[in-house]
Amino acid sequence: MTYPPAPFPKREGGLRARMPQRFIVRGQKVTREKIQRAKELRQNMTKAEKSLWQHLRANRLDGWHFRRQQIIDGYITDFYYHAVALVIEIDGDVHNNNVEMDELREHALGQHGFRMLRFHNEEVLNKLPTVLNKIRNVLETIRYDNSHSPLLKGEGPGERSNGEYP
Repeated sequence: MTYPPAPFPKREGGLRARMPQRFIVRGQKVTREKIQRAKELRQNMTKAEKSLWQHLRANRLDGWHFRRQQIIDGYITDFYYHAVALVIEIDGDVHNNNVEMDELREHALGQHGFRMLRFHNEEVLNKLPTVLNKIRNVLETIRYDNSHSPLLKGEGPGERSNGEYP
């Protein structure tokens, strides 16, 4: 089987020898179907997800770098901040019927060291500044708890402070 040339052959090592791993955490096996589903979810975000994403994307929230529709341990999370393993989920009406599945997912991710932060659609749409402050507070708390291990440049607020770390 031959693979199409990479879009940036010099930067990506010529021909693709394997599937690109752009929206997954390294070291895990992900099916093409899961990658396609994550792509569909990115293209069809809910109103609440779009609203929050406008404040998280491109390091807009205090320089923290979030990803959206991230595949982790077989689950597709709404938002993910890799440097501190924080998952943010926006729960809509569909989550009211899947409480057990949400608990199972939260437990499974917690077993791998991921922290979970949940908001309801209405909370994001009607109280966005409060939601953003809660996210900031959680990240600052995690950063304080991990103060023995400073964030790497490009992995958090240190990048915005000219490379100086707390």
